[in-house]
This record gives sequence, C-alpha cells and structure tokens, in this order.
Amino acid sequence: MRVISGQWKGRALLVSPKFNGRPTTDFAREGLFNVLQNQLDWDGLNVLELFAGTGAFGIECASRGDVKVTALELSRLHVDWIKKNYEHFGIKTNSVFVQDVLKYLGNNSQPTYDLIFADPPFDLTQLSDLPEAAIPWLNQNGIFVLEHPKSYNFELHPGFVKEKKYANVHFSFFKGPELS
Repeated sequence: MRVISGQWKGRALLVSPKFNGRPTTDFAREGLFNVLQNQLDWDGLNVLELFAGTGAFGIECASRGDVKVTALELSRLHVDWIKKNYEHFGIKTNSVFVQDVLKYLGNNSQPTYDLIFADPPFDLTQLSDLPEAAIPWLNQNGIFVLEHPKSYNFELHPGFVKEKKYANVHFSFFKGPELS
C-alpha cells in the first residue's frame, strides 16, 4: 500500500501484520483521487475519514496540501498504526480517535467538513443509512464519498451526484446540504 500522489508519492504506508480489514486498493484510490482532484482545492480542506482502517485516505489527502484530517476508527490496533503512519510521514495536523462512527454521526451535527469519506465494512447492516447520517456534517459545497459493494444503489437518494466504479470497488458521491 503506497501514497498515490503529492509530496509523499510512492512512499509505503505502515500496516500492522494483524490488520483486519479490506483496505481500498491503490488502483481504486488513484481513480477516486483523480475525480476529487478536479473538484477540490486541497489547501485548507477539512476532511473526515470514517472507518479509517489504515488511514490511507487521510494520508493521501495530507500529501496533496494543507489539509486537516479527523479519522475515526473503532479498532484500537488500527488507530495505533494510523498514529504511527502520521508520525512516519511527519503529519501534525491530523487527528485519529477510537470512535464508533455511527454513534459519532448520531450526535448533533453541524456543518464542519468539506470532504467526508467512508469505507465501512461491506457487511455493515446500517451501510445504506450512512449518506443520511453523514451529509448534515458537510459544509456547503462539501462532498461525501461512500465506498460500497455493487449490491448497493444510491441513485434515488436526494443528495446523490454520481457513482464511479473501479473493478469491484464502487464509490457513490453525494453533495452537501443546500443553504435555504
């Protein structure tokens, strides 16, 4: 697993030999960031990484600009390794917390993030509820990206923008709330 672009392009991420998860492939992450590159100004971006796993998404964001990432992950082992990666790359602006994502999103939200990325376990029973839970946390013009298996279709969701497929990986993109 490596950083795709930016100041740390090509550098390997540290991953625990006991890692228990399904990290996004380099191929899919590269495709995702090619789409995001044309939609975002990385400097000053406030990012939330849900179900952070290895922390690769947040590290990829930090490699591209002056970005503040908050990562949430339930596994303490994974959080410890994400922190090791932040130290390995010299990242000081990112934060990682042992946190149940669904409980966090269930708290009173206020628009805070420009970009939210979720890579939940594909067998998560509440996976289809994630757009509804995450979108209120977006700033105006914010983007929520959900990685999911092909068995899910979000085209009828009111915030849905598009879906991109990279082999067996599907990303659905959602827009932030409109100002009234």
